[in-house]
Amino acid sequence: MRVSRREFSLGVAAAAAAGPAAAQGAQDAALTKLLDADYEALLQMDPDALTRLGRKEHYGELTDRSDAGVDARLKRRRASVAAMRKAFDPKALGEDARTSFEMWALELERAERQRRWAGHSYVFDRNGAHTRLPNFLINFHRVTEVSDMDAYVARLAAAGPALDEQIGRAQRAAAAGVRMPRFSYDQSLEEVRRITTGAPFTGGPDSALFADAKGKIGALRARGKIDDAKAAAYEKAVVGAMTERVKPAYDRLAAWLAADRDRTSPEPRGAGALPDGAAYYDAMLADQTTTAMTADEIHKLGLSEVKRLRAEMEALKGRIGFAGSLGEFFAYMRTEPRFYLPATDAGRAEYLRLAQGYLDGMKAKLPEVFPRLPRAALAARRVEAFREEPGGAAHYSSGAPDGSRPGVFYVHLADMTATPTFELEGTAYHEGWPGHHMQISLAQEMRGAQEMKGLPVFRTQAGYGAYVEGWGLYSELLAKEMGFYQDPYSDFGRLGREIWRGIRLVVDTGIHAKGWSEAQALDYYTSNSPQPAAKIRSEIRRYFTTPGQATSYKVGMVRILALRARAKAALGPRFDIKGFHEAVLGAGSLPLSVLDARVERWMKRA
Repeated sequence: MRVSRREFSLGVAAAAAAGPAAAQGAQDAALTKLLDADYEALLQMDPDALTRLGRKEHYGELTDRSDAGVDARLKRRRASVAAMRKAFDPKALGEDARTSFEMWALELERAERQRRWAGHSYVFDRNGAHTRLPNFLINFHRVTEVSDMDAYVARLAAAGPALDEQIGRAQRAAAAGVRMPRFSYDQSLEEVRRITTGAPFTGGPDSALFADAKGKIGALRARGKIDDAKAAAYEKAVVGAMTERVKPAYDRLAAWLAADRDRTSPEPRGAGALPDGAAYYDAMLADQTTTAMTADEIHKLGLSEVKRLRAEMEALKGRIGFAGSLGEFFAYMRTEPRFYLPATDAGRAEYLRLAQGYLDGMKAKLPEVFPRLPRAALAARRVEAFREEPGGAAHYSSGAPDGSRPGVFYVHLADMTATPTFELEGTAYHEGWPGHHMQISLAQEMRGAQEMKGLPVFRTQAGYGAYVEGWGLYSELLAKEMGFYQDPYSDFGRLGREIWRGIRLVVDTGIHAKGWSEAQALDYYTSNSPQPAAKIRSEIRRYFTTPGQATSYKVGMVRILALRARAKAALGPRFDIKGFHEAVLGAGSLPLSVLDARVERWMKRA
């Protein structure tokens, strides 16, 4: 329900009689009520987001991704911010409420920027619309009741039109001179083939999507929710939706990708080569880093960090006792068999077992440096075959706020030569404890925490790249400070992961602002990293398709470390690492400027 101006005024007037503190509290509460109502209104326009939150409203629908749908949500957000600015003076709000005010206004700025540059984003690159749909149905659409299966079938039927809408968007972008690199066309064509191979699309074993649907139908049958006849009817409906709606849309996508591929440049080009490319890249840097840093400033920071970390690597190489050059040590790490598990089911299972061991060991020590832990469960899993990529980077998928779905640390295990064990420990800490899983789960749960009651719901779901990824990278270093990485090769892997993020600053800005070729980027990366060649190539191609995203990690980490150093210098013996971590994590994901202000206020209170 919307909060009217009259309701707000009456509430504040009543509280004012009780004193300034009560008046401020009334305004803070009224702001939260307004923001919760408007956030809920936006969620009701976004069925996919509701499902990701574990909710089942509009369960048989997919989010409208047409220009009209996007514009409707943007119009709703504009009206909300206008109403907020009219009703509230941010200077009269409490600390948390003022942060909410600033962030809600910033969310509109981000939405405006994304709308302005929507035609520049690549629709069918890695993790594009074609793989997100089956991933969404398999991993997010829960089926516990008969009505949930009805909704599943309805979403399958809606998948064709949804994919056609995205094809149209990609065609309009191509007509305007915006095409993803040729290698993305090849990769997407292969992904389409994998998605649509197997029953009921072709002969052979069930496709991933059909296996998922049959599994969910079977679970309903096993729980006595449906009988055999109903189960057979559902399976028939699924087959019909897949063959009559899903497959034809994917065939249309494959035909367009194949036809448009030849219109691309043989060599990939950065964002600077696109129409208005420089302005687009600047906008993406601002969005990802939440700073005003220029491409040149980010490039210089990267060069400085790579130089510093190479020196640390040289020192550790000496302690290990390797007599050759750093480049030779990189080559040794890439080729030494003991750092790679076999490309078998047993080898992949062992990789996941090792990952779980690191996570369990870290979780046991977290109370030493954190005042509270989230309740959410964490699982380590292999990426589904239809979207798995040789050399792809591990990633985290958040759980549902109600605990119905755990957080998942996903790893690509298609190419075991691209997943060395010396990197696994740092990866586990980055994606799991105390990295993304901890930070994101605490944010999702903080509305229920006693000290955070009254916080708007949107704050539990906000995400800013530099904060989130900066925290993940900070977590890798924190683990070292906590006594982990006892194996020196694993510690070298940690340094390799950190220099990787410094390399990203150099290479991302090199590609998109300085016109670097793929060969230039590969050469710089390979010269400064022990990572396997397959992973390096995958990473470089990721940078080509997601301008600016790779810069968020190091920029965020540098800021968090600078804030910690400032707090230690200012507080001296009063500095408390638990208090610092609560100051950083206790309000959810924040723009870096807002995080600065929050930590400064904590320092004054400490």
